[in-house]
Amino acid sequence: MFYSKKIIIIGPAHPLRGGLASYDERLAREFSREGHHVSIYTFSLQYPGFLFPGTTQYSTEPAPDDLDIKVCINSINPFNWLSIGNKLKKLKPDIIVVRYWLPFMGPCLGTILRRVKKNRHTQIVCIADNIIPHEKRIGDTVFTRYFVQPVDAFITMSEKVLGQLPQFAAGKPAKFVPHPLYDNFGEKISKVAARHHLGIANEEKIILFFGFIRKYKGLDILLDAVQQLSTYNNSSFKLLIAGEFYEDRKQYDEQIERLGIGDSLILKTDFIPDSEVKYYLCAADVLVQPYRNATQSGVTPLAYHFEIPMIVTNVGGLPALVPDGKVGLVAEPNASAIAEKIIAFFNAGNESFLPHITEEKKKYSWSKMTEAIFEVAGKS
Repeated sequence: MFYSKKIIIIGPAHPLRGGLASYDERLAREFSREGHHVSIYTFSLQYPGFLFPGTTQYSTEPAPDDLDIKVCINSINPFNWLSIGNKLKKLKPDIIVVRYWLPFMGPCLGTILRRVKKNRHTQIVCIADNIIPHEKRIGDTVFTRYFVQPVDAFITMSEKVLGQLPQFAAGKPAKFVPHPLYDNFGEKISKVAARHHLGIANEEKIILFFGFIRKYKGLDILLDAVQQLSTYNNSSFKLLIAGEFYEDRKQYDEQIERLGIGDSLILKTDFIPDSEVKYYLCAADVLVQPYRNATQSGVTPLAYHFEIPMIVTNVGGLPALVPDGKVGLVAEPNASAIAEKIIAFFNAGNESFLPHITEEKKKYSWSKMTEAIFEVAGKS
């Protein structure tokens, strides 16, 4: 017999922007589709300005009219944490799903959840994007330990994070579930239409780097690979860089000038709004993720949704999500290996990968994520 549950998601959502917000909103829609009552509690202040590396934390897109979003959590105000925690305690949701991606959020979220647990009813399930952050800071371990204490169970989207969890939450239920498809950015359109929208010539061979630009994502390695591609005497290779700099861009501008590859680049380095995402993915021949290290990537589910082959580096959870020689190619995280795989990809042609992508993407449904959340909540 079906029982509708009261579910609250704590994490980024509109008016905040980015992949975490898109994920939380899509997850809420899945719970709602399944017949549950769901709301999202998001941040009125997510990061202080000096901690935010981009231009703005806020979306220019209209607010979703099909979601109940409460904009109320202040990440740096302890009085707010107690107030929100007490409110959620009284609401007595059946399940709270809380996102954890950065130790900075540990004190805020950990305090809220401690208050909630006093109702002796609510089960708390954490979707842990990261447990050990990509970029380490003082206090990471202390903040994470504080956060995990009131959490009942965990979902991870990479086996790497699942393996790290026992350092902080030994004995608590945990399950690995691959990142579901981002299917909320519109349907696939033709390559011709996408390139017309972006002003890109149809005859170009387009390599796409998509997402926020940070050191661990390895854009500098890919730029070196592009320089090596010039030795193949094929000027039709173009690297489309679509995403906002989350660190000083000066080092990249200097590298581009030093390598002499400016003519091989198409720079779209502002934030890409949700309504534009499909054009960048559908304009590409191949998506390259040249990461130095990784847990999982929200870009991979985007590529699956729009059925774009991928070249990923052999780090973290990326190779498990991109079966080598089927939906894409796996390279070692260095420029020569990536350049070789780009050449190999174009020699093979898109058509050899598309049937496998169509089949593989069936694994990444949102219903599998909600099913896993209920499963681990029931075991806690």
